[in-house]
Amino acid sequence: MMMKLEKKILNSFNELIGHLSDSEGRNALKGMQRGIEREALRINSSGHLATDGHPKALGSALTHPRITTDYSESLLEFITPVFSDINSLLDDLTYTHAFTVQNLDSQRLWPVSMPCYVGDTAAIPIADYGSSNVGQMKRLYRKGLTYRYGAQMQIISGVHFNFSVSDTLWDKLYNLSDTQVSKSDFISESYLGLIRNYRHMVWVLPYLFGASPALCGSFIKDQKTDIEFEKMGKGTLYLPYATSLRMSDLGYTNKEQEQLDISYDSLEQYLEGMNGAINMPSANFEKIGVKVDGEFRQLNANVLQIENEFYSPIRAKRVALDDEKPSEALARGGIEYIEVRALDVNPYSPVGIEASQIRFLDLFLMYCLLNESPTSDSVQENEISNNLNRVVLEGRRPDLELSRNGESVLLSTWMREMFDELKKLASLLDNEGEHHYSDALDRWQSAVTDPDLTISGQIMKELSSSQVDHGCWVKKLAEEYHDILSRYSLPEEVLLQYQQAASRSLEQQAKIESESTQDFEEYLADYFNDDSVSFETSKVVSSV
Repeated sequence: MMMKLEKKILNSFNELIGHLSDSEGRNALKGMQRGIEREALRINSSGHLATDGHPKALGSALTHPRITTDYSESLLEFITPVFSDINSLLDDLTYTHAFTVQNLDSQRLWPVSMPCYVGDTAAIPIADYGSSNVGQMKRLYRKGLTYRYGAQMQIISGVHFNFSVSDTLWDKLYNLSDTQVSKSDFISESYLGLIRNYRHMVWVLPYLFGASPALCGSFIKDQKTDIEFEKMGKGTLYLPYATSLRMSDLGYTNKEQEQLDISYDSLEQYLEGMNGAINMPSANFEKIGVKVDGEFRQLNANVLQIENEFYSPIRAKRVALDDEKPSEALARGGIEYIEVRALDVNPYSPVGIEASQIRFLDLFLMYCLLNESPTSDSVQENEISNNLNRVVLEGRRPDLELSRNGESVLLSTWMREMFDELKKLASLLDNEGEHHYSDALDRWQSAVTDPDLTISGQIMKELSSSQVDHGCWVKKLAEEYHDILSRYSLPEEVLLQYQQAASRSLEQQAKIESESTQDFEEYLADYFNDDSVSFETSKVVSSV
């Protein structure tokens, strides 16, 4: 039965590839849209976390559309617009990095996912968004994360990759389908199919791109962990075959969320599950208290304070209108794009990601879209979780086996089969006389044969050969990238655009604060009880 199912999926994929192999189909495939969100800690000259306020020269973290903060005042987040051209996307990301570094007053950006030396966690500054109600709510949400999971988990950095396909491709796929639903519903169903396939195969990303096989021992502190680390140098903890400790139980996990049953079988079920999660009380979080001695500790005591607290390696997204929550946007217009959240910061790139990774992601996500995607039961959900956990902790172990439809399969065998399919897509996406996608595929296929060529493998090889502490190695990289970006010559018109954006964002924050007259407690009550009030009071307000 399994063999028949796999053959059916394979034939379906091949049939679609055949239909898209003419010039019209290839152009439709090439119309992908991409955006990147990259997080990076600010550090001081000693390599420790910078604890000062968000630099004024970068504008307002509340209202700037490109440069904001995430959990901590020290955790910068750079957001690109949407691009169809990869080089333009990376140029834009580089501009943002260069402008930022040139306005940091001797501070550096930490170029890996796991944090620098962590001293007293109480000294980790929570992001400050000003005195407006929306600013206070954003800060309180992060304060709740501190109480729930600890501050050190919130200063882990990552790269988010936003992806959508062209309207032309949707037209072709819709016409090729035998569906009776509307085109809008077909698009949402297809994106959910992509998500289901992605979740089964997400372990591929930490295997190839995982970049956190080691970390500074100060990150662990009093955390309880079953991970049996080995030690290197003065304070580096590592696992010999680990790929992405960022995605292990030490990183972005939430035990409370394990009880949630968020289904990706349909948009309606997904939205119902999300609504249930943000209204599900948590006994553990109730113990923290919502308002204690007159001071708020969290937005509420539910499993999720708000939707953004749902930790998932991929999200369904739609650009929200004013006064609209994420789920309301999805309910209104369906899924518009997906957000990949399983990427470590690449320490071998000054901007945290490079072109061959983006091209691989294009191929991988298109592969997930064009393949049939059966729904999952609880057994398969456990298989998904166990496969991912094995790869993040021991993905480079020789002859590592995973479970596929209940049967053991070598990780290398599974990946080679997938790469054979990706080559068909690469040939369609490469322009005549160019081999960018094929070259990217060759680059990462070599890492299937030799795990030392994965990013985590390169890191461990470098640390082992030099016997230098992880923190010292990263600090040296931070200095190198600081020098590169400090000397980067921004085009005059680009520099002016960034300066004007910073100035406008400060003015916008001041305007929001002057108009924020409602009592904060009433504002919170309205937000959770009245659909007319939104966490995002303006399109330029950054995501939660």
